[in-house]
Amino acid sequence: MLLSIITINYNNADGLKATLQSIKNQTFKEYELIIIDGGSTDSSKEEIKKYENKLVYWVSEKDSGIYNAMNKGIRVAKGDYLFFLNSGDTFFNDEVLQKVKPFLKETGLVYGNIQIDEPKKKWIKFYNERLDFEYFTRDTLPHQGCFIKRSLFTQIGLYDERLKIAADWKFFLQAICVYQVSSLYIDQVISNYDYSGISSSPEYYTLQKEEKDKILNELFPLHIDSLRELHALRNRKNFYDSFEKDFFVKKYFGAKLKWKAVKRKFKN
Repeated sequence: MLLSIITINYNNADGLKATLQSIKNQTFKEYELIIIDGGSTDSSKEEIKKYENKLVYWVSEKDSGIYNAMNKGIRVAKGDYLFFLNSGDTFFNDEVLQKVKPFLKETGLVYGNIQIDEPKKKWIKFYNERLDFEYFTRDTLPHQGCFIKRSLFTQIGLYDERLKIAADWKFFLQAICVYQVSSLYIDQVISNYDYSGISSSPEYYTLQKEEKDKILNELFPLHIDSLRELHALRNRKNFYDSFEKDFFVKKYFGAKLKWKAVKRKFKN
C-alpha cells in the first residue's frame, strides 16, 4: 500500500462530507482511508458510515486532542506514506494524488503548496524549496500539503501529545534539523486549507508562540538568545541596509544563507 490518508474529525459533519467526497473523487486509488472521530454528537458518524465499505479503519471515541487523534491514525496506518487531510480540508483537484505519485519513492518528506480558503478570499501559500533551522523559526510545513514517510514516526516518534497546537511543527523541525531527513518540494497545489481550523484562530496565536519557545528551549537551547536578538534587530531602523545584518546572519545561520531571502521573509 503506497498511501494512507488519515482524516481527523470532531462535530464537523459538513466539513467531513466535503473532505470524504474530495478523497473519493481522486483518480488515484492506491490508498487506504482512516477516519478518527472524537466522539462527535452531530451527524458525523452517519457521514462516516456512508463510506464504511471504503474504510480500512474508523473509530468514534473521545480523545485528548488533535494530536492524540492523529497518533491513533498513525498507529493503524499501513501505507508507505501518510497524509493528513482533516475534516473541512479538501484536495485541490481530482488529479492531485495521481500527479504526486511519481515523487513518493524514498524521500522522507514530500510537500507542496496549499490554497488558503478564508471567508472572504482564497490565496495560494507557496513553501520554500530549502528547509533549515532559520526557516522553521518563521514558518512550518502544512500537514495537509505534506506526504510523510511512515517510517519517520518510528525513527522520530509520534506527535507530542503534551502540545495542543505545535506538535506537527516540532515533528518537522526535528525531522529536518535533528535527523536530517531528506525532503522534496514540488511546485503544485496539494489541498484547500479550511481556515476555520484551530491553528488559524487568533486566540491560539499566543499559545502557539509559547509552545514553539518551549520546543526551541528543549531542542536548541543554545540558539534561543540569537533568535531573540534577531527579532529585536529586525525592528531597528536601517538594520536591513547595515553591515551588522550580514555579520549576524552569517554568524548564527551560516555564510551560505542568502540575505535577500531572509530580508524578504522577516519583513513580512
